[in-house]
Amino acid sequence: MLVPAENAAEAAVVEGLQVIPIQNLREATNFLEGQITIKPTRVDIAKIFDHPLDDDVDFAEVKGQESVKRALEIAAAGGHNVLLIGPPGTGKSMLAKRLATILPPLTLDEALETTKIHSIVGLLPAGMGLITRRPFRSPHHTASDAGLLGGNINPTPGEISLAHNGVLFLDELPEFKRSVLETMRQPLEDGKVTISRAAGTMTFPSQFMLVAAMNPTPDGKMAHESKSSPREIQNYLGRISGPLLDRIDLHIEVPAVKFREMAGDKIGETSTQIRERVIAARQVQQKRFTHKPKITCNARMATKEVKEFCALDETTKELLKNAMSDYNLSARAYDRILKVSRTIADLAGSERISSDHVSEAIQLRSLDRQLWG
Repeated sequence: MLVPAENAAEAAVVEGLQVIPIQNLREATNFLEGQITIKPTRVDIAKIFDHPLDDDVDFAEVKGQESVKRALEIAAAGGHNVLLIGPPGTGKSMLAKRLATILPPLTLDEALETTKIHSIVGLLPAGMGLITRRPFRSPHHTASDAGLLGGNINPTPGEISLAHNGVLFLDELPEFKRSVLETMRQPLEDGKVTISRAAGTMTFPSQFMLVAAMNPTPDGKMAHESKSSPREIQNYLGRISGPLLDRIDLHIEVPAVKFREMAGDKIGETSTQIRERVIAARQVQQKRFTHKPKITCNARMATKEVKEFCALDETTKELLKNAMSDYNLSARAYDRILKVSRTIADLAGSERISSDHVSEAIQLRSLDRQLWG
């Protein structure tokens, strides 16, 4: 196959294919006529994947926030969406940017699909045959529908597709246009986005982990400290619809870090240590979903799989029933709690979901009802 030299490494990923890098049509003609010899481009896939992660950021750099780190570990282990709520300066963005460092490495199939998307948009680095790290995309809150979902005259992938198999981080979530946020509901549910334009209709994959961050009130303070009126707080929180909130599995309060934690010498767990537990939990899920190839993690379970793999005993059922009533949770939230409980059990190496696992999942869900109430 003769391909532009800039795409040669990308094409050479296909095994058994001889890839000839071409600079221009004249060079192609000369090669085909046998006037010149061009050495085929070869790529060693094993070598591409066999590299140290060498992340620029690490969870060990985060002081305190142990409960938040635990929640993010659960999110990574099950592929769950996350909302971080806390005042400015508590480390919400810092924590979100480190989530990608504890996710499992890309498989070859995931790397190929991710590479295709980035190649279409022209974001594949020169000479790179494969993207082997999970993407981390962080669009500004002024992003348009087309910027987030994709579009333009000729349909091209947007931020949610560029984050496929990785993380989409939306900082200052209430500052995004409500119409933009609402258009994300279907892709979050289906794992794909379809764009229709005059030039045609295109469907792009969008299986990403959504990580959002926001202040609890308009002035950034916690509700009991805020000078904003209850109506102002309600209007601020009301920018995020209930249906969108229901699609976010974990709602986590990020408190201010205590001085002794900031000034202390204690170093927390590294991303590598946390990632090992995440990978072990994902391997349990891969084994569980062997005959369901479309389900890659617990967060992707449909209602049928939730019933099959998230069975509860009577005591645990009663606990969940009371929580549903106390927090006025929706049917979708019920499924989300069961999925998170399944992930917590997987991290604990437990085949059964116990009341402890469900209790922790409820605690990671109840914050929105305390605030949105």
